[in-house]
Amino acid sequence: MKTIAILSGKGGAGKTTLAVHLGVAAENAGLTTAIIDLDPQASALTWGDTRQKETPAVVSAQASRLPQLVDAAKQSGADILFIDTAPHSEAAGLVAARISELVLIPCRPAILDLRAIGATVDITRLADVPAIVVLNAVPARTTLAEEARAAIATYQLEAAPCQLGQRIAFVHALTAGLTAQEYEPNGKAAKEIMTLYQYIAKQIGV
Repeated sequence: MKTIAILSGKGGAGKTTLAVHLGVAAENAGLTTAIIDLDPQASALTWGDTRQKETPAVVSAQASRLPQLVDAAKQSGADILFIDTAPHSEAAGLVAARISELVLIPCRPAILDLRAIGATVDITRLADVPAIVVLNAVPARTTLAEEARAAIATYQLEAAPCQLGQRIAFVHALTAGLTAQEYEPNGKAAKEIMTLYQYIAKQIGV
C-alpha cells in the first residue's frame, strides 16, 4: 500500500480538495482507495457523508491513532491511502509525514501562502520524506504560477509541473459529495486532476 500525506500549515490551501479528488482518481484507475481525515473540521469526512457512493472510504481520526488506522487500511486491501491533515498542527503533520512515502503540499500562488510553506518543508525534512508542492486555485491569464514556482525553488523543493486552476467546478462538486471529474467529466478541472494524478502515480510507482 502506498501512503500519501497532504500537509499545509495554512488553512484553505486545498488539502481536502487534493485528498478527495486524487482519491477518486485512484479509484477510477482501478485502485482501492482510503482517506484518513485528521482535521477536526472533518471536511473530508463531511464530503464522504454527503456522497452517495460508498467509495473511497473516509475515516476521521486523531493523529495518535494514525499508525493503527494505516495498518487497518493495509489489512483491508487498500492500494493507496491519502491522509488529509489539519492546518497549524505540526505534531500531527510530522506523524503523517513519517508514515508516508510522499508528501503533497498544496499552495495557492499568493505571497502569504508561499511564505507559509516553510514550516511544512521543515516537517518533511525532519521526517526525511520526499515532498512536492502542488499549486492550487491558480487564476487564469496571470503570471502568478510562474512567479510562485520561482519562489518555491528557493526552498529547494520540487513543484508539480501541472497545477489546479481557480475553478467553480471544484466548489460545486465538493458541495454535492462529488469530485470535479464526476461533476463535470469533460471540464478543465477534471482534466487538471487527471493530469496531476498521473504525475503523482508515476512518482510513487502505481
